[in-house]
Amino acid sequence: MVFSTILFVFRFLPITLALYYLAPGKWKNTALFLCSLVFYSWGEVRLFPVMAAAILINYTAGLGMEKFPQWRKGFLLYSIIGSLGMLGFFKYTNFFIENINALTGLGIQTLDWIVLPLGISFYTFQTMSYAIDVYRGDVPAEHNLIDFGAYVVMFPQLIAGPIVKYRDVSDRLHIYKNRITLDRVDEGISLFIFGLAKKVLLADGISKLWYDIVGQASSADVPIGLANASTGLVWLGIIAYSFQIYFDFSGYSLMGIGMGKMLGFDFPDNFNLPYISKSITEFWRRWHMTLSSWFKEYVYIPLGGNRKGLRRQLINIAIVWFLTGFWHGANWNFIFWGLYYCVLLMIEKIWLLPHLKKGKVWPHIYTMLLVVIGWALFVGSDYGVSLPLLLQKLFTPSAGVSALYYLRNYGVLLAVCVFCCTSLTEKVYAFLKKHTLMRGIALGALFIVTIAYMVDATNSPFLYFRF
Repeated sequence: MVFSTILFVFRFLPITLALYYLAPGKWKNTALFLCSLVFYSWGEVRLFPVMAAAILINYTAGLGMEKFPQWRKGFLLYSIIGSLGMLGFFKYTNFFIENINALTGLGIQTLDWIVLPLGISFYTFQTMSYAIDVYRGDVPAEHNLIDFGAYVVMFPQLIAGPIVKYRDVSDRLHIYKNRITLDRVDEGISLFIFGLAKKVLLADGISKLWYDIVGQASSADVPIGLANASTGLVWLGIIAYSFQIYFDFSGYSLMGIGMGKMLGFDFPDNFNLPYISKSITEFWRRWHMTLSSWFKEYVYIPLGGNRKGLRRQLINIAIVWFLTGFWHGANWNFIFWGLYYCVLLMIEKIWLLPHLKKGKVWPHIYTMLLVVIGWALFVGSDYGVSLPLLLQKLFTPSAGVSALYYLRNYGVLLAVCVFCCTSLTEKVYAFLKKHTLMRGIALGALFIVTIAYMVDATNSPFLYFRF
């Protein structure tokens, strides 16, 4: 079930909130758990056992570490192997089979019946963070299976993040009396509407430009639109994709954070205006912040971080970014994308970062140019996109369909997207928060326009579902 659908906004969400608010204090987690299971099982009921296994493995691992402290490492390994084992099997089995066949000439049959469970990349990291934190003694083990299950399958952040650590919500998970306040609900509704508008009005709107340029694949698997596009048009298209993935993902995260507040929880921020960054280092402090934080805390620092000299630090960076790329998808273009950022971050770490901090305009240009090129690598495995052809079109001047026609059609939307990537949006929101009536009118109008677009348009799925 997608957040940006009439079914979710006018049926599932109101019914779930009503049941949750009406439930007695100690039954709220049960109501949340059951409603979240309905949400997850709506289109993935046959993969429910995978989710159930993830919950049981990590729940029992936490209890085992508490009851048998002398075997803590064994229970931690049980959690990590169980969690990563399921993620690896469902997400990477066919990738490894295909590459073994390519290297050895064998004809091992791929497992075509494997379906990637919804949100498995996100909830695997969440359950692992719980087990690791229990092992470290940072949080106590959760004794109530329903409460732990509610944390894992909590529908606002289940399928697309932000990646919520157990310690982020554990306190409020056990508060029953004053968990929900009018101020939280009010702010949550505002954030949800803004996130929904980001997804529907901006991401889905600008995506049409990119999809028009990519076109449909012919019988020879050559993208018709991309092959006939000029270099200028391809650059315009990849810029449109850069806006699409940002507003799509940040909008979904904002909806999740808003619904979390409606339920009485404070989820961590996931985006902080990444496109205003002046370096790649800064960009990754602002983009998908919960993923970066997870890798820093559970991979980079345990490997030694920056405590063992520059050479070891660079090796640690390389490991983290290989894993970051591979986490995003079982395809070589994601690995190349991760290593691409690894190289850029190393260059900034060793030499470039002090110079970038002194600049004013050129660091922004440098950062956004490299980020846009990075998205070209990222999108290279999408249906209808040939990565070699895309890179050839970007860097080898070629004639074709001009960008002028698309600029006339999408110029205003592109300008709005640029505006919404700046800190001006935060100033507008801060102004509206001070004027209750004006904020209500603005939110009401934005919600009505967004719903009108949802009714009129065909369903546009969330990009990160496939990761």
